Amino acid sequence: MHLVQRGINREPCFFAEEDYHCYLHWLQKSAADWNCAVHAYVLMTNHVHLLITAERPDGPARLMQSLGRRYVQYVNRAYQRSGSLWEGRYKSSAVQAEAYLFTCMRYIELNPVRAGMVSDPAHYRWSSYRHNGLGQADERLTPHAMYRGLGAADDERQASYRALFRSELDADALGDIRLALTQSQPLGDDHLSERICAKVGVRRALPKRGRSQGKATTPDGMEEQTGFGF
Repeated sequence: MHLVQRGINREPCFFAEEDYHCYLHWLQKSAADWNCAVHAYVLMTNHVHLLITAERPDGPARLMQSLGRRYVQYVNRAYQRSGSLWEGRYKSSAVQAEAYLFTCMRYIELNPVRAGMVSDPAHYRWSSYRHNGLGQADERLTPHAMYRGLGAADDERQASYRALFRSELDADALGDIRLALTQSQPLGDDHLSERICAKVGVRRALPKRGRSQGKATTPDGMEEQTGFGF
């Protein structure tokens, strides 16, 4: 599941370094409480992205409810404020790992680059890239089986993962992921996506096309210049 939660009216939800540490602490605790494995994340100024695998159907909802509540309580105490911090319910999209796992991980970890905050994802502290690509310890993360399949040893996996970031995501990949989140649509091949949509009684909004892992090569021309990313 790809999960996104935004600050209300797209206003900041992190104000100081300690806020990021606090959010990540509660992410680890809530993920453990609700049997969710976290594969990738990025904490942007006014929103967060998570990529998780849940062992129980209500895991994602329980995780986001617990994490959001705990973090809002912390922020309200720390900054003597009241009321909601988040803009309504979080956005979510089921991700077919075989077709989109690495594309989605790249999308998440490249957020600070698209926002113009850094030139390289390794330069941004508040994401999973330093663990997945460079081997920096991060006890919040659980490697996905496909990530483990990138190599026999840690250094091989990290090198293979870094190679995926040598090119930018193309416009189709960006559009598919954004539309899936906006419409709460599954992100996968035609057969799986249409089967999931039929099961839950919604019409598929994504265009029909396949995607191979790690093959995006052209600049997308859709970079955001706000400093907040997407």
